[in-house]
Amino acid sequence: MSNPRVFLDIEIRAGAKVLHSGRTILELRADVVPKTAENFRVLCTREAGQGYKGSTFHRVIPKFMIQGGDFTAHNGTGGRSIYGNKFEDENFILKHTGPGVLSMANAGKNTNGSQFFICLEPTPWLDGAHVVFGNVVEDQMESLIVDELKIFLNVGMDTVYQIAEYGTSSGSLKKVGSESVQQQLHML
Repeated sequence: MSNPRVFLDIEIRAGAKVLHSGRTILELRADVVPKTAENFRVLCTREAGQGYKGSTFHRVIPKFMIQGGDFTAHNGTGGRSIYGNKFEDENFILKHTGPGVLSMANAGKNTNGSQFFICLEPTPWLDGAHVVFGNVVEDQMESLIVDELKIFLNVGMDTVYQIAEYGTSSGSLKKVGSESVQQQLHML
């Protein structure tokens, strides 16, 4: 049985202006961490009535990671899993080996909820503290039909790197002119 794949349709905006849009496809490692992968998959599809649609990447640190998944407070203090508020660390078999690694953000041991991050570089110091459960799938081109026009979206790490360009070392987002940059997740 193959591992499930999900996608995040992402817009990077400054006010009403769309700076970039793209689809990031993620493979979830249900073969190694089935409970963690299922939590993310269900939050992407909203099968449980709650999920990532409309949430943002609230913490963006260039050359480190982008973090999102707080669909309750929208600022990094909230979120919840499909199993209740938090669930335990499943295992630490998979490692933070490089760009595109998908991992659970947490507040310590056994505090996984809905927040996640995508690595921009190898981050081995996170091994054993954050559960890796997937990775960005690269080299795929997607198209959408919008108002009878075929639009091609950038796919894979391109969108992740575009988000990282608007981050700061503190994790807050830069401004473009007088407008704060925001990333909106759209799961279709």
